[in-house]
Amino acid sequence: MYSQVEHPAGGYKKLFETVEELSSPVTAHVTGRIPTWLRGSLLRCGPGLFEVGAEPFYHLFDGQALLHKFDFKDGHVTYHRRFVRTDAYVRAMTEKRIVITEFGTYAYPDPCKNIFSRFFSYFKGVEVTDNALVNIYPVGEDYYACTETNFITKINPETLETIKQVDLCKYVSVNGATAHPHVENDGTVYNIGNCFGKNFALAYNIIRIPPLQADKEDPMNRSEVVVQFPCSDRFKPSYVHSFGLTSNYIVFVETPVKINLLKFLSSWSLWGANYMDCFESNETMGVWLHVAEKKKGRLLNIKYRTSAFNLFHHINTYEDNGFLIVDLCTWKGFEFVYNYLYLANLRANWDEVKQQAEKAPQPEARRYVLPLTIDKVPGRTPCTPLILTLTYFFFIVAFEFPQINYKKYGGKPYTYTYGLGLNHFVPDRLCKLNVKTKETWVWQELDSYPSEPIFVPHPDALEEDDGVVLSVVVSPGTGPKPAYLLVLNARDMSEVARAEVEVNIPVTFHGLFKRV
Repeated sequence: MYSQVEHPAGGYKKLFETVEELSSPVTAHVTGRIPTWLRGSLLRCGPGLFEVGAEPFYHLFDGQALLHKFDFKDGHVTYHRRFVRTDAYVRAMTEKRIVITEFGTYAYPDPCKNIFSRFFSYFKGVEVTDNALVNIYPVGEDYYACTETNFITKINPETLETIKQVDLCKYVSVNGATAHPHVENDGTVYNIGNCFGKNFALAYNIIRIPPLQADKEDPMNRSEVVVQFPCSDRFKPSYVHSFGLTSNYIVFVETPVKINLLKFLSSWSLWGANYMDCFESNETMGVWLHVAEKKKGRLLNIKYRTSAFNLFHHINTYEDNGFLIVDLCTWKGFEFVYNYLYLANLRANWDEVKQQAEKAPQPEARRYVLPLTIDKVPGRTPCTPLILTLTYFFFIVAFEFPQINYKKYGGKPYTYTYGLGLNHFVPDRLCKLNVKTKETWVWQELDSYPSEPIFVPHPDALEEDDGVVLSVVVSPGTGPKPAYLLVLNARDMSEVARAEVEVNIPVTFHGLFKRV
């Protein structure tokens, strides 16, 4: 379902423009009618500062983190935003230059230092960024903005003020963690991150943060590792962006996009590499899917292999009569998709954007079915892992940033998913997919660029899709307002209302709806 819409005016470039934070919330102009039951805050996260003085950031994941909040109350909407006061941001503002190396931008030493201090600064080791621009999630009664390193940032979801930086390494054995934890209904948080395993080989730890207890102690203090997946390549862990979780199983997908750890530790400090310089692709590996029993912390003695793809977002995972159903947003091939997400590519004229995107791995939503038990295989000992080769069921192309009715259907059989439709990397439509019938519904408007759709169920919902879908839309075309918050009927993707603001809103990646 590729979009047939063309974008010769290049309005999508507004997604990558620096904006200022707001001193206080502004009132949005509502057309249509906001449902009175919709009370709470839509919190979003993304880059908002794309250069510091004359120094530009080069990659989509480099701009400094900006928090956004749309408040809903009695049919009225306000909008607020503030930069996250990370070390990366505060030091950049203080020194008026890029101080900490980001995903695709190297931070050069202070030019005011003499040649000797600049030389020795290369040998201080890797200074990891805390630029929390990817997502927001709750732990106990607290909320954290995060990227994919070991640093997360505690924020106030009401005022958007930054409270403090938290180093996950002080609580649990991980070098970093994904920005896509699973949060269960009781508040338990599961996440995955790479670590040093046995004999100094790399591995992947699943960590568990329990819900808030009666003593009100910070749940972080009770974090633990529940299971460890071994790495197929001792010094080259795969890039991990998300994972699958059901009531009884954990699914980890090991892709051919690798982090060269030796290069990360050596060349970075010697000659000034950035994160992107340390990625490489294993052209022969394909993809391995690993499964562990969630409650027992035990690896399943079956390995599943399939053809190569990039993976960033799991749609959902659930159990079905001895099988695991794993629905994914894949990008076909072993080349790293992030190679195409430099800002120069994304800000190019429309014909150039299309040309670059057509060279990249192509996105498609897929279903993999994993048998959990296998009849006895002649000659196989119980200790020998069984390797199964998987095929897949195809859903839809160019569907990304998936969301479901997570609170009720996460890790369970489900019917609907909502996603962002990509047109050569340009987000230009919102999609609803029935995963049982492949039926689709689409919202699209000319010269409008929506964000990840967030599903909010009706408080008295009886059906899976009874609720609304929220998305931040940039509309730099002929309309009087440059951006708005779109409210869609989740059943048929028809417009319910929109809340327009007088300011541009740059790209946001992920977020959540916090009910009052």
